[in-house]
Amino acid sequence: MDLDVLNMFVIAGGTLAIPILAFVASFLLWPSALIRIYYWYWRRALGMQVRYANYDDYQFCYSYRGRPGYRPSILMLHGFSAHKDMWLSIVKFLPKNLHLVCVDMPGHEGTTRSDLDDYSISGQAKRIHQFVECIKLNRRPFHLVGTSMGGNVAGVYAAQYPEDICSLTLICPAGLPSTTDSKFIKQLRELQESKRIDKIPLIPSTPEEMADMLKLCSYVRFKVPQQILQGLVDVRIPHNEFYRKLFLEIADEKSRHSLHENMSKIKAPTQVIWGKQDQVLDVSGASVLASAIPDCHVYILENCGHSVVVERPRKTANLILEFLALLHSIDNNKKQA
Repeated sequence: MDLDVLNMFVIAGGTLAIPILAFVASFLLWPSALIRIYYWYWRRALGMQVRYANYDDYQFCYSYRGRPGYRPSILMLHGFSAHKDMWLSIVKFLPKNLHLVCVDMPGHEGTTRSDLDDYSISGQAKRIHQFVECIKLNRRPFHLVGTSMGGNVAGVYAAQYPEDICSLTLICPAGLPSTTDSKFIKQLRELQESKRIDKIPLIPSTPEEMADMLKLCSYVRFKVPQQILQGLVDVRIPHNEFYRKLFLEIADEKSRHSLHENMSKIKAPTQVIWGKQDQVLDVSGASVLASAIPDCHVYILENCGHSVVVERPRKTANLILEFLALLHSIDNNKKQA
């Protein structure tokens, strides 16, 4: 083989080896960095832009795509210990001309965290209202989506600020009493009896605990490599003290049944989506909402757990779009009548 050709292959091989080795090293040594890069890549690929909004000395971090138009804007509220990027799996299946806003909930990710803040469900609803006013999202009524803790906040928001929203989607929302204890509730009772309440299943501090949490939240069994589990834990550990404080706040009597206490005040057309095999919040909560909210559409997803957004993103996106299309059709018929 000609020496020049051999040198070319050596140089090309070396050039390719550098990024490959860097990736392998990152995967083994800094898995949490890869997770951050993953979210950055998908935000960029899906056209989501990150921005900040300030209310006095309080900062909100959010991502958005599109501009307000003739169709309602959509505001999405994530669940406990998550962040705005959890919605990316659904954003992928939503039209690019829809105006979408995903905000970090109080104390989460890029939104201000303060020991003096009120993290009760009512307190969080007030903060989200401040955010809405900051970015003038309520110039026209918008569609509000919330999951788990975010669903609790969304329901209370709809009850307290009815003029802001035109419709509501609640995905496995917290804040409801249940006649059937979920696996998670049973675990909490056992921990309370053994005085080990610091071991909250939704606040993992080891890869093994992270794997257990994923099993608890999902019906679908994801095969997650040990390094990715470690990365997920590494990202969360610096925030675990805050998550414990927040959990105790929203599990307190003041917030535990906030959605139940406010659901009769919800006047907006409401969609409820729930995973039938939810082990965190029992699916019976869907019937509780259906009996209290006049215009309530319930969808129970088979073979799906608490992490509806991750397990069934395409189905969830389609259900939201179908619901909005139905409301638009009803509204047009009323105008023509």
